[in-house]
Amino acid sequence: MADLKRQLGLLDSTMINVGTMIASAIFLVPSAIAQQLHASSLTILVWVVGGVVSLLGALSVSELGAAMPKSGGQYAYLTEAYSPVWGYLFGWTSGVVINPASIAAIAVAFATYLAFFVPLGMWGIKLIAVASIVALTVLNCVGVKPGTLTQNVLTLLKIGLVALLIVVGFALPGGRRENFQPVWPAVGVGSLIGPFGVAMVAALWAYDGWIEVCYVGGEVKDPGRNLPRAIILSTVIVIALFCLVTASYTYVLSPARMAQSSLVASDAAQVTLGRAGAAVVAATILVSTLGANNGIVLTAARVPYAMARGGVLPAWLGGVHPRFLTPTPSLVVQAAISIALTVWGTYDQLFTYVIFAQFLFYAMACGAVVRLRAKAPDLPRPYRTWGYPVTPLVFIAFATWLVGNTIAEQPGDSAVGVALILAGLPLYWWRRSAASALPAVQGD
Repeated sequence: MADLKRQLGLLDSTMINVGTMIASAIFLVPSAIAQQLHASSLTILVWVVGGVVSLLGALSVSELGAAMPKSGGQYAYLTEAYSPVWGYLFGWTSGVVINPASIAAIAVAFATYLAFFVPLGMWGIKLIAVASIVALTVLNCVGVKPGTLTQNVLTLLKIGLVALLIVVGFALPGGRRENFQPVWPAVGVGSLIGPFGVAMVAALWAYDGWIEVCYVGGEVKDPGRNLPRAIILSTVIVIALFCLVTASYTYVLSPARMAQSSLVASDAAQVTLGRAGAAVVAATILVSTLGANNGIVLTAARVPYAMARGGVLPAWLGGVHPRFLTPTPSLVVQAAISIALTVWGTYDQLFTYVIFAQFLFYAMACGAVVRLRAKAPDLPRPYRTWGYPVTPLVFIAFATWLVGNTIAEQPGDSAVGVALILAGLPLYWWRRSAASALPAVQGD
């Protein structure tokens, strides 16, 4: 059976992460943050703190990526550090729910913003969303290079467009320094803890994606050097862009107007560019969502591929196209699930059910850094986490708080999410029992 080859360089790896982190959230989420924090310093500070927390996770997971540059990323890390069942539960949750639901949601967002230029009804939006999933899947089936080239072009273009929004906001008439008032709210610090926590959740979800390149760790050239560099560099780039573009929105609109806006980026652009501003933002979001989905389609399929190679999913899912050297079966199955969720419109609800699991598994990945230092001290570590052990422990604390807060605020949805995660266990036990019985059957 053919294997995946190491074809991805530092630029490819960095653009995968940047491209998946910048989707549509930064154009919309600042409004939700301004509704919680009614002062310019806090609306920007929450992006700084959220970025630092994400960077702590990135610094920690970089050690695992460099030490175990395997396809599947977290699946491999959790399997090695804890037990195969934890790796499986991550893979099941991400492969069946989180990644397909993300692909479906981003595809619908892409089609929705396309409707700004071309009138589309409900089914027209779904048809375009499905077509985009099919196109990106085919692109990534015919070779890693076409997929990564597309990712590089779209990501560099979106970086340029976000930078344009920043420059336009500060340079063209329309913005005022007075819009940064109030710099600090006229309330006690104690009363800000709750709202700041709610805003932090929104910021952390916007930063999500810093781990994406780990899923293609088995295809990165010189992974001991390039994986940590790509993870850290991409996170720093996105932190800078998110903080600067939020400052630009604030300079143009003020925190009060941001809180009242459902389309912050569009409203800010219309102030400086007039009616053309909305079209510029819609085009930016089109590029951004398409690039984000291409990155997820490319990387996420490596999780079921790695699970199949590990024997916990049917072997055919671990197949590699003999000519294109891509995990075609996993890509096709991933697309089928994503399309089904898109057509049925159930992706939002499914994602709500398991949203807490994303950071639970992130916390476990950072915990794996600590655990493997004790369990496998001789494991080659080309990169060691800066600030260890404080760096992973601080991230674990934030992730634990986020998971606990989500469960407390949404106990019903969280309970359904736990049930969805555990629903994969019967398949795991069946595969394990079948594998353990095989030698005995062959020996009879």
